Amino acid sequence: MAKPLSEYNRKRDFEITTEPSGAAPGSKRKASALSFVIQKHDARNLHYDFRLELDGVLKSWAVPKGPSLDPSQKRLAVHVEDHPLGYGNFEGSIPAGQYGAGDVIVWDRGVWQPHDDPHKAYAAGKLKFSLIGEKLSGDWALVRTRLKGSGDKEQWLLIKEKDPQARPAADYDIIEAEPNSVISDASVGKPKPRAKKTAALPAQLTPQLATLVDRAPEGDWNYEIKFDGYRMLARIRDGEVRLFTRNGHDWTDRLPRQAKALHALKLQDSWLDGEMVSLNSDGLPDFQALQNAFDTGRSLDIVYYLFDAPFLNGRDQREDTVEDRRASLKAALAGSKSKLLRFSEAFAANQRDIFESACNLALEGVIGKRAGSPYVSSRSADWIKLKCRFRQEFVIVGYTRPQGSRSGFGALLLAVNDDTGLAYAGRVGTGFDQAALKNIYAKLTPFERKTSPLEKPLTSAQARGVHWVEPTLVGEVQFAEWTREGLVRQAAFVGLRTDKPATQIIHEQPRTAKSVKPKTVGSGVNISHPDRIIDKHSGTQKQQLAQFYDDISEWILPFLRHRPVSLLRAPEGIDGEPFFQKHSERLAIPHIKQLDPRLDPGHARLMEIHTTGALLGAVQMGTVEFHTWGATSDKIETPDLFVLDLDPDPALPWKAMLEAAQLTLSVLDELGLQAFVKTSGGKGLHLVVPLARRDDWDTVKAFAKAIAQFMAQQLPERFTATSGPKNRVGKIFIDYLRNARGASTVAAYSVRARPGLPVSVPVSREELEGLRGAQQWTVATLQQRLQGLKTDPWAGYANRQKISKKMWDKLGAHPPK
Repeated sequence: MAKPLSEYNRKRDFEITTEPSGAAPGSKRKASALSFVIQKHDARNLHYDFRLELDGVLKSWAVPKGPSLDPSQKRLAVHVEDHPLGYGNFEGSIPAGQYGAGDVIVWDRGVWQPHDDPHKAYAAGKLKFSLIGEKLSGDWALVRTRLKGSGDKEQWLLIKEKDPQARPAADYDIIEAEPNSVISDASVGKPKPRAKKTAALPAQLTPQLATLVDRAPEGDWNYEIKFDGYRMLARIRDGEVRLFTRNGHDWTDRLPRQAKALHALKLQDSWLDGEMVSLNSDGLPDFQALQNAFDTGRSLDIVYYLFDAPFLNGRDQREDTVEDRRASLKAALAGSKSKLLRFSEAFAANQRDIFESACNLALEGVIGKRAGSPYVSSRSADWIKLKCRFRQEFVIVGYTRPQGSRSGFGALLLAVNDDTGLAYAGRVGTGFDQAALKNIYAKLTPFERKTSPLEKPLTSAQARGVHWVEPTLVGEVQFAEWTREGLVRQAAFVGLRTDKPATQIIHEQPRTAKSVKPKTVGSGVNISHPDRIIDKHSGTQKQQLAQFYDDISEWILPFLRHRPVSLLRAPEGIDGEPFFQKHSERLAIPHIKQLDPRLDPGHARLMEIHTTGALLGAVQMGTVEFHTWGATSDKIETPDLFVLDLDPDPALPWKAMLEAAQLTLSVLDELGLQAFVKTSGGKGLHLVVPLARRDDWDTVKAFAKAIAQFMAQQLPERFTATSGPKNRVGKIFIDYLRNARGASTVAAYSVRARPGLPVSVPVSREELEGLRGAQQWTVATLQQRLQGLKTDPWAGYANRQKISKKMWDKLGAHPPK
C-alpha cells in the first residue's frame, strides 16, 4: 500500500519548488471543521484545483472551467493526487521544469460539511456537502462518472445543488466576477476581455495614491521612477481632452500642447494617469524647472509621463491587473510621434538595485506597484513610495529677513497640520537661486499678517525677526531627518506646489519608519534596550512600539482611564514567554497609578493607566497588550458595559465572521441595545454594549450569556455558547465569559502580541461589510487610518442603556435571583 502523499512527493523536487513538502499526515489535530480550498492555477492551461480535507490530506480535483453557481452546468473535475494540508495556504510561482509549473493563488477557502459519512460517500463516488467559503456557499455535489480520462485519472463532475445560493449562468459568472485571491487579492492568468460598458465615463476621477514606506517589502512588485513633477489625470471624452490635477482642478489651459498630443492619439472615452515633468540637460526630472515652466507659460518644455489607464477606449479597466492596464496603455501610446508623451517603463532589476541607482542619480525615489493589483481611487498599500531622502510638502507660515547681500528673505518657516491645528516644523534657508528668492518673496508679501498662525507660540528666539503670512502657500522640501521635537534637519527647498491645498499637508510617516531612534519618547520616559526586537515578523523594535503608543495616546487613553488594567508583558519579545500581570506587585512601573487596595482584597493593588507617561512606562517594562475591566474603579461593582467576543473556528472564512456579526447586531438592535464594533486584533470581532451603572456583575454576565444562548438556539449550525475547541467546530463561539468580575478584554487601540503586531481597532457599523480581517490594521498601518478618519467610528458612545425585563423576556431568560 502506497504511503500517504507518496505520489505528491514523487512529482516534486522540494529543493527547487517552494510548495510545501508532503510529510505524512499527523495522527493528532486540533479540533476544527474540515477545510476546503480552491486554487486558481495558471499552468499549461488555466484551471481551478478543488481540494477537500479528509483523513489529514486534501483530496484534490482539477476543474478546467472552475465552479459554476448554475445547477445546470456540470463541471468536469479530474481526480488528481492528494495534497498536504499545508498546501491550502500556498500561493506563488511553481518554477519551470517542475510539475504544474506556473502561478498559483488561493481563489477561495473555508470549511466543508459532508451531508453523510464522508468516507463512505467518497468511496461510493457520490459526495454531497455544504461549503462555507469567502465566495462559494450552499450545497454542492461531486459525482464520479464512468468516463475515461487520460491515464488512470477518474473523471468526476462538480455540481451546484438547487438552493438559495444558486444563480443562472446567464445572470452571473462568479469566475469572471471574482477573479482574484482571497488572501492577497493577486490574480493569475489572462482575464477574459469584458464587454465595453455602456455607462458614461465618470466626469471626475480620484487618483490612486502611494503609501510611504521605509524599505522595499517582500513579494512580487514592479518598480518605476518616482517622477519629480505634478500628478495629472487626462480625461478624453467625445474627442475632447481635459487635464486635471490630483485634486480635480482643470489645468488644460496651462498645458495646451500636451492636450493636443493626447488628442492626436484618437482614443475613445478614457482616463489616463501620469506625471507632468520637466527634464534637465541630463534627461533627469527637475522640479524647479517645472515650476519655472508653469510660471513663464513655457509648457513646451513639459513631458507627460503616463503610467496607468483606469479607463481606456470606453472600457473600465480598474479591476484589471496593473500589468494588463499598463500593457494596454503602452500599446495605445505606441503610435504617438509626440515627444511630449512618454510611457513610464518599469524596471526588471532587483528592487534594492533600482532604489540605489535612483538615489545615485539624485532622483526623488521609486514607486512600487504590487503585481496583480487593481486601480483604486484612494491611498493604497498596493502602491508604495521609497524616497532617497525625506521629502514632503510643508505649509509656509512665515519668513525671516535676509542677511548680507541676499535679497528677498532669509529662510521660510514651515508647518504641518495636526489634530490641534498648524504645528511648527522648522525652517528652510537653502535651495533658492536668485530668481526663486525674488519670485517667492513676491508671492509671500500679499499674505502678510501680524500674528502667528501656529497653534502653539514659538519661543522668543524662534520668533525673532519673523514676518508671519497666511498659511496658504505650500512648498516642497527635502531634508535629512525629523528631530525628536518634530522639526526638519538639514532642509533644502525644492519648489512651490500649486497642486495641493495647505489644509491637506500633514507630517508624512513611513510605515515601520526607523529614521529616528531616541532613547526617550514624548513623555520623557526612558526606553532601555530601544533596539530590542519585539516582533521578528515585522522587525518592530521596542523603541518603535513605545513611539507608536506615544503617537496614539489620545486615542487609547480614554479607554484605559478610570479602569483596572491588566498587562500582557513580553520582555523578550512576543516569541519569548509573555505573561499576564493584573496587580502592581513589587515591580515598579514608571508613572502607573495604583488603585485602592479595597477594590481587590487579599491581592496587591490593581493598576490604572491614566496618562501617557503611565502608558509608556508600561511599554518600557515590556508591555505589549492592555486589557481593561468592564467597570470603572469608582463604581467597581456595577459594570458600565458588556462584551460579546465572536470567536470563530479558525477554519471558517472571514465572510462567516462578518455574517455572524451582522446577525448578532440584529438581535441587539431588536433588544433596543446600541452596540459598538471593534476588531479583536486576533481572529474575531468584539461587540461592546455600553450600560448605565446599575446592575451587578452576576446580572450583566447572565444577560450576556442569555444573548449567546439565544443565538445558539436560533442558529445552532452557526453559533455555540459553550466554550472549548470541540464545541465550536465549524461554528462561532459567542464568548460572554469575559463579563465576570476580574475578567478583562483587550482595550480599543491596544496592540496584540501576534506576528505583525495587529491592533484592536474600533470601526463603524457602515465599515463592517468592508473589513478584510480581524488583523486588518497593525502598528505599521494604523496611523494612516487615523489620519484619514473624518469622524470617530464610535461617535455617540454613552453609558445610558439599561437592561430591562422586556429584554429578558425576548430572550426567554430570567435575571439571577
